[in-house]
Amino acid sequence: MLRKKIKINSRQRRHKRVRAKIFGTAKCPRLSVFRSNKHIYLQIIDDEKKKTIFSASDFELESKGKGKTKIIKTDKAYQLGELLAKKALKSKIKKVVFDRGGYKYHGRIKAAAEGARKAGLQF
Repeated sequence: MLRKKIKINSRQRRHKRVRAKIFGTAKCPRLSVFRSNKHIYLQIIDDEKKKTIFSASDFELESKGKGKTKIIKTDKAYQLGELLAKKALKSKIKKVVFDRGGYKYHGRIKAAAEGARKAGLQF
């Protein structure tokens, strides 16, 4: 129990440190990532207006892939990055600031960023 608290607190400290340097505007919003053990959530946020412009979660992918074989979480994150980038590009948002949320740039976080880049978003 104590290890879990320490891990959560250190991620929160890292997230505060990252967020102190990152700010999303209307022209260049912030792409925020939240990762739980089972799911991943992405949001494009305008910090000036304090509004979420777009959001996507892996639940959107599951509804499309019913009846198929299981998809690895990293592959879901990659597909989710592509999906969110397509939503943003339709609204003429081409450039974003990446907020890794205190997580290491590794695994699912990296896959989501690469998927968004492949679909056309610039960081």
